[in-house]
Amino acid sequence: MLNKTEKYVIIVGCGRLGGHLANMLGEGKKNSIVVIDKNEASFERLNASFSGFTIEANALEIEVLKQAKIASADVVVATTNNDNINIMVAQIAKSIFGVNQVVARLTDPSKEKVYSELNIETISPTALSALEFQRIILRK
Repeated sequence: MLNKTEKYVIIVGCGRLGGHLANMLGEGKKNSIVVIDKNEASFERLNASFSGFTIEANALEIEVLKQAKIASADVVVATTNNDNINIMVAQIAKSIFGVNQVVARLTDPSKEKVYSELNIETISPTALSALEFQRIILRK
């Protein structure tokens, strides 16, 4: 059983973002991590010391999410580069499995309203990068 400081996290997508996040969260083995990706080669991004689990499958399949024990997850993070997949995974996690904290990568900031209406937290690398560029350009 996890203590209060540990979290059971499912990460969907093991690209640069998902792989990096899994490696960060796995440091010190304070969290239990499951990474789902349909491409086995993606798991090569995980450190040799990664102690979590990997599932090579399509995360949009309910049986795959059950195999990952999504009903027990504290957090589900959808990090694929496809906004439609991320929103579907997020909706399934929140609506069907009742996961309290669901965070999705949002590539197209114009879709933020849809996620907001579904009460899904988002992080938009595009919007964050634009803000940082603006800050640097306008710096005096």
